[in-house]
Amino acid sequence: MQYSASKKSSDSRARLLRDLGGVVRTRRMELGLTIRALAKGAGVSERFLAQLEAGEGNISVARLEDVGEALGTNGAELLASASRPKAASSCPPVLAFVGLRGAGKSSVGSAVASILGVPFVELDELIVREAQMTLSTLFEIHGESYYRSVEREVLRRFLAREEPAVLATGGSLVTDPETWGLLRSRAHTVWLKATPDEHWSRVVTQGDARPMRDRPRAMNELKALLTSREPLYRQADTVVDTSARNPDDVVAELVGQLKA
Repeated sequence: MQYSASKKSSDSRARLLRDLGGVVRTRRMELGLTIRALAKGAGVSERFLAQLEAGEGNISVARLEDVGEALGTNGAELLASASRPKAASSCPPVLAFVGLRGAGKSSVGSAVASILGVPFVELDELIVREAQMTLSTLFEIHGESYYRSVEREVLRRFLAREEPAVLATGGSLVTDPETWGLLRSRAHTVWLKATPDEHWSRVVTQGDARPMRDRPRAMNELKALLTSREPLYRQADTVVDTSARNPDDVVAELVGQLKA
């Protein structure tokens, strides 16, 4: 009984931290502040603030008050907002899929969208339309920093419409704290998890030989990439393991959860 009570208390604290992080992130987004700007205003590090918004960092009363003041409120109100019961219909209208290439974001996402009767959108296509050039050209000419800024702005405008949709995102979106935080605050995120072998075989089956061309250590690189991003992907609202599973089963599971 003592162990059960201790675990319940631990789960409650973890849930409160996640909710507090969500409140801070949402308030920051509403004010149009970057993580860097809020961190500077509150006198905390960007790393600490990112951990706080992800629900992974403990925070003292004094520091919470500093963050609250930088957000135009106070620590007590932030904590009170995090503690309020959530409305039963609080699920965002956008369902966003994240994961590495070969996770099934497009195939599963389009099938789920069809069943739900909502549009299916590829974020990469929106970026290409905005930049009026391919992603590879965008990277080559302007670099990653510019690409990230375009990705974030395109995503922000898409989410601001608040219209029901299923969205497939690029595999590296989660590596940008600002963009990943924006997506998590405005959409229900789903990580389609798979083993490195599954990712590899699916990409090859699609006729894409680029992953291994002139790269003898490509599989090791893929494993390292998945390992480095897994903690970020795990921050998604829902995690579905697709390894060795029929896509129809994955779709049925997701739709069942959404309609429950």
